[in-house]
Amino acid sequence: MIPVNEPLIREREKEYVLECLQTGWISSAGKFIAEFESRWAEYCGMEYGVAMCNGTAALSAAVACIDLKPGDEVILPTFTIISCALAIVENGGTPVLVDSDPKTWTMDVAQVAEKITSRTRAIMPVHIYGHPVDMDPLIELAQQHDLLIIEDAAEAHGAEYKGKKCGGLGDISCFSFYANKIITTGEGGMALTRDPDLAERLRSERNLAFRKDRRFFHTKLGHNYRLTNVQAAIGLAQLERIEEHIAKKRWMARAYTERLQDIHQLQLPVEKSWAKNVYWMYGVVLAEDVPMDADDFALRLHAEGVDTRPFFLGMHEQPVFQERGLFIGERYPVAEFISRRGLYLPSGLTLTDGQVDQVAEAIRIVLQ
Repeated sequence: MIPVNEPLIREREKEYVLECLQTGWISSAGKFIAEFESRWAEYCGMEYGVAMCNGTAALSAAVACIDLKPGDEVILPTFTIISCALAIVENGGTPVLVDSDPKTWTMDVAQVAEKITSRTRAIMPVHIYGHPVDMDPLIELAQQHDLLIIEDAAEAHGAEYKGKKCGGLGDISCFSFYANKIITTGEGGMALTRDPDLAERLRSERNLAFRKDRRFFHTKLGHNYRLTNVQAAIGLAQLERIEEHIAKKRWMARAYTERLQDIHQLQLPVEKSWAKNVYWMYGVVLAEDVPMDADDFALRLHAEGVDTRPFFLGMHEQPVFQERGLFIGERYPVAEFISRRGLYLPSGLTLTDGQVDQVAEAIRIVLQ
């Protein structure tokens, strides 16, 4: 079975982890945390990094920092992971959805303006599967309406928008370093910002809102979202080779595209002229005339020895939100189409040219 992902761990990761074990710095303090935070922030063009236990925690802490009141709204794409909407709901806000761009699968920025109301507080663009959102229109809207931008760059390590790194485009940006990400800490995440006050608030949210002047005296509620020094050590070693990882992802995309571009039944990933796509995962969407959906396609590929993963299901179709009275009767046709007919192929950093050949051949067999 060709796995959908395998992390690439080398000797430097082991060396740094061993240093943590030998020195005893294995928990949420130590030199690797501070260095990982500062170097990742610098890489993305931000001033401050606040490491978190995962990307969901980073999103939750970021939304907590904007102090949503009941009825306050945050605009985001329906086509994303539930962590995005969860962060808004658990912080007392209301998620407001837009559909997807049919080519990039990121949020349809043309729909955002019509969703802005007097209650809107922020926009949450999500870079999907390695391709950036078209950010300039969102930044312009945010400036016009005095809104914040919380940028979800969990799947876009090293991706670029008009020459600027994703994760360096919003007021706060959030990353995941899960095992399948371009750089990993196993589990882990980070929030970045240029604002020192937001950075301090993020640190407080991460660390149970302990006060600096009186540790066990609390005037606010926070969470334990801390990353360990061991995880940061792995992340720092991974960061040292991020350009190599990105080059491998872009090679993978070229290799798949060369082998699949003549198959008319598939929509392949794109790279807009203003974007650098890092192809975190290589997604494909079945054409409307293919007599199977993505679930059936995945089962047939599995029988041929190819592991896959489904695309996101839109937030408006999630029962847990409908039960709360959210998104009732809302329809987002692009997101609905790609979620039913899209999946991503094996895309890990250990993928070989021979495995790409096998995946392509399996796809041809299934679609015959």
